[in-house]
Amino acid sequence: MFDVITIGSATMDVFVECEDANVVSVAAKDKKSEFMSYRYGAKLEVSDFASQVGGGGVNTATNFANLGFKTSAIFKVGDDIYSEGILNFFKNTTVDLSNKIQDSSDSTGFSIILVSFQGDRTVLAHRGANAHIKKSEINFDAIKNSKLLYIAPLNGESNKVLDDIVNFAKDNNVYVCFNAGSTSIKKGFNYLKKILETAQIVVMNKEEAAMATKIEVRPDTREVKYSDELIHPDIKDMLKKLKVSDYQVIVVTDGGKGAYAYDGKKFYYCPVWDGPVVSTLGAGDAFASTFCAALNRTGTDIGKSLMYASVNSAGVVSKFGATQGLLTFEEIEEKLNNNCEYKYTTIE
Repeated sequence: MFDVITIGSATMDVFVECEDANVVSVAAKDKKSEFMSYRYGAKLEVSDFASQVGGGGVNTATNFANLGFKTSAIFKVGDDIYSEGILNFFKNTTVDLSNKIQDSSDSTGFSIILVSFQGDRTVLAHRGANAHIKKSEINFDAIKNSKLLYIAPLNGESNKVLDDIVNFAKDNNVYVCFNAGSTSIKKGFNYLKKILETAQIVVMNKEEAAMATKIEVRPDTREVKYSDELIHPDIKDMLKKLKVSDYQVIVVTDGGKGAYAYDGKKFYYCPVWDGPVVSTLGAGDAFASTFCAALNRTGTDIGKSLMYASVNSAGVVSKFGATQGLLTFEEIEEKLNNNCEYKYTTIE
């Protein structure tokens, strides 16, 4: 039996940083967007380069194992140089790989991560085998015999197995933490709602939550300054709409602004844990999986679990690579004990 089984993607990530990258902001009355840009037709020097293993299934499995949980991972790779790198990576972890899927006729997922001078990133992703997980390839007995099923984003054809695995988990009383991907969200809220109903914990970033709920976060105007409020009213509405069952906790992350949660009675706000930002890739995976794990550690203390998640995701963004800065519970607690001023806030 496993404490946790994760299902999601496995990729080889190549990080590229170029000092000539520009961040361009475009604002309209009802929204603001930012773009990374390079001079068209130019040949630019790379200032930093690194390759690491990543993907939602890999990142979260590694984190759960690092936090002391007996963990197995379901992901799909090809039989190539990139799959060798991914499988070799796990030799230095306690993650069980008996449920991995390997297909020599497919290619392993590969991503190029363009890192800005601000530490944020744009990802060019080749899904490869990650997009081709089939129901027949999944070990459902392993899910049945686990305590928690963590579902990282499943994109492409792999999304077709989502209904089957969440319904199976529900029928077998397996706790579900769901991190929705764009493929699920684009199917519309009525489809997504059926998946949300099976999950005890739902985690999305603000952009995903806006896409799922069709609620845009309005910028400040001359008449109304939403930024003066601890939690933007549009984010409150997102949290309320995403909570479709009484037993759920909904979490929405908002990058450098922090994270929000809602349990049907209270709204929670947790600021980011201050620290250096090298790359934000993997921060969401670290946050979501740490939050799930910390609920167990803290006796379902939502606010404290948000704090644990923020500290661990800050460790990840301080390093190149989605698993390089992961902390243990003891390391997280030491940091929190040494900074008693760091607190979460609740609103009725």
